[in-house]
Amino acid sequence: MQTIVRGWFRLLNITLVACLGAMVVLVFGNVVLRYAFNSGLEVSEELSRLLFLISTFLGAIVAMRERLHLGVDSLVRRLGHRGRIACLVLSQLGMLGCTGLLLVGSWQQMVINLDTTMPVTGVSMAIFYGTGVVFGISVGLMLLHDLYRALTGHLAEDEAVIVQASEDGDMDALAQASAAKAGGGVVKQEALS
Repeated sequence: MQTIVRGWFRLLNITLVACLGAMVVLVFGNVVLRYAFNSGLEVSEELSRLLFLISTFLGAIVAMRERLHLGVDSLVRRLGHRGRIACLVLSQLGMLGCTGLLLVGSWQQMVINLDTTMPVTGVSMAIFYGTGVVFGISVGLMLLHDLYRALTGHLAEDEAVIVQASEDGDMDALAQASAAKAGGGVVKQEALS
């Protein structure tokens, strides 16, 4: 199973790189053609928009797996293990609900727009909404897996907080420094670094 998951995320990363590279070539090539030759590629704008949408959704899937989304964890980090697990379960349920809504809506729009095509390329508009379906399924499975692990007690202590990096990551060092100042003690340099 782990081989399939690793392969899926490797495919997502390769697709992201290909989308970004193609967008750069399309947009830069179109700019050069417009300024140098007073012409341009008609498909450039449509394809760039489609590639941007695909890279946004696929990038969100990868960011979800690597826990790179922004969040505020100052309250959750002060809770005990049970409090962290309770917050994790509540947030996973909320994200599952939102992901489910996105998945259902994207599926419905994909089915409705199967016969609708983009004006220049003639590509089906269902691709726009299909990226939402891929996102919903991928993120939904990740959320269900994490929720199962949280409810069965298979999470490590550091996994109980969803956000791995935050702007207030130095709060513990600042709290130690202020406690040392209040107690009249000497503030160590490594506490502030």
